[in-house]
Amino acid sequence: MNTVTIIGCGWFGLPLATQLVKQGIKVKASKRYPEDLVQLQQAGIDAYQLDLANVTSHAKNSSLFDADAIVINLPPGLRRGETDYLGYLTQLITLMGEHQYQKIIFISTTGVYPSLDQTVTEQDAAAFNDTSGTLLQAEAMFSAMKNSCIVRFSGLVGPKRHPGRFFAGKTDVSGANVAVNLVHLDDCIAAVSLILSRNDTLPIYNLAANAHPTRGEFYVAAAEHLGLTAPEFNQQQQPNKTIDGQLICHHLGFTYAFNNPFKMLDAC
Repeated sequence: MNTVTIIGCGWFGLPLATQLVKQGIKVKASKRYPEDLVQLQQAGIDAYQLDLANVTSHAKNSSLFDADAIVINLPPGLRRGETDYLGYLTQLITLMGEHQYQKIIFISTTGVYPSLDQTVTEQDAAAFNDTSGTLLQAEAMFSAMKNSCIVRFSGLVGPKRHPGRFFAGKTDVSGANVAVNLVHLDDCIAAVSLILSRNDTLPIYNLAANAHPTRGEFYVAAAEHLGLTAPEFNQQQQPNKTIDGQLICHHLGFTYAFNNPFKMLDAC
């Protein structure tokens, strides 16, 4: 594989692109705003502006999509009130055209799993609310394509995303019983790089560290790790789920560098 296109080159996409460049792979990547392109160019990445909310004729003729593989990393923004996520993806698929990619990777989320107080695997996704329904529709748009792989990230931590800030200083927080499902940025990069290099991948993989401490245990320790005021949890329990992220290990021989959320704290 000589050329990889990354659609959405932000907190995850940029370090992925940088790692691929180090491996000698030619990387093309998109950003929504032109002022963000310089950062990509400085990293040795072929940078393209792409605004799926306003696709221009230039974008339709762009060489951005001429690649051996494509990684689609477009956070849905549903919590911020964005409503046309599926429309943006439809535009993207139109731009991809008839290209025959050796690999199509769509980055999704473990938000597709309901909290039913059980361990969930790749087969347990359900449209249990509007958000999960939208996410599953998005996945289906790409899973129907040849050579596609859906990668569902758990909660993301890493540089500039230290979990100690998530609940620091908060009081009367419910859900101390809830299992923590996290994955470190470095493991996301390593896993997607591995999937790009293999021809025998399965349709879907979860990414989640194997250890699942409770919120009450972990977020107190995480806040204290930064010297912040620890959250105070009440006794109210919440529905729970534990993400099983081991399929990629069993099938592709992947090894998590951070298989315990506590070990992630020094690498954020």
